[in-house]
Amino acid sequence: MTAPPIPLLMGIVNVTPDSFSDGGRYDDPERAIAHGRDLLAQGADVLDVGGESTRPGATRPLLAEELDRVVPVIEALAADGATVSVDTMRAEVAARAVAAGARIVNDVSGGLADPAILDVVASTGATYVAMHWRAHSDRMQQFTGYDEHGGVVPGVRAELAERVAAIRAAGVRDEQIVLDPGLGFAKQPHHNWELVRRLDVLAGLGFPLLVGASRKTFLGRLLADAGGRPRPVAEREAAGIAVTTLLAAGLGGTPVWCLRVHDVRAHRDALAVAAEWGPDADRAADESRGK
Repeated sequence: MTAPPIPLLMGIVNVTPDSFSDGGRYDDPERAIAHGRDLLAQGADVLDVGGESTRPGATRPLLAEELDRVVPVIEALAADGATVSVDTMRAEVAARAVAAGARIVNDVSGGLADPAILDVVASTGATYVAMHWRAHSDRMQQFTGYDEHGGVVPGVRAELAERVAAIRAAGVRDEQIVLDPGLGFAKQPHHNWELVRRLDVLAGLGFPLLVGASRKTFLGRLLADAGGRPRPVAEREAAGIAVTTLLAAGLGGTPVWCLRVHDVRAHRDALAVAAEWGPDADRAADESRGK
């Protein structure tokens, strides 16, 4: 799998009562399906359907709860012809989701939470997004030290390389693998900025990259008020759009395969700006003028 010149957009469909951004808005299948169809109309290339919140401090749902949340939504959206991703750390959920029509398994744990998920990916041939991860959400912020690696960028690269070795050992082919730096997961705010500035280091592992910055806490802290209170989640979209524009224009040092976002229409507009501004824009303009 290679990175397109302009990133794909993965629209987020949280079928949860407690996700940090929109928990409860689409927590039944009917509303989640409608939201997914709306994101497709806005220009989403992929729909990422998740039934477990990974916000800091979140507790895990029961397996049956997660299945009940995501399987009907995936079935309906896949039947519409959508490219569907399942956002899960559980092997059984991944297997049921792929059987229901999902083509991508987006595992924020990179196979650490449930190693059997790698067997599902190997046997089904699904695309596998392996994110950098150190612990579950209820304690991940206890693991934000990277001194032993010489900093967060070499640390994340080294730990992703370890996951790649395990993924390959499970029989997953290289062309199935996508890596995610895990912005906000076991990271301090400055760590996230260091990672987005040096995505080229992670791309050196040889795999496409997925980046999920949309509405995350590090953006809220950047936009904190005079009293130090982070900008509320619903008011961080413009900053996320700026990140999308900069990454699509290549300021991370490497092409990005996909961006995971909430407001697809706004980020689609950002990609249009980046495409017009990009290195091929002058050549395209000359061609349109007949030069």
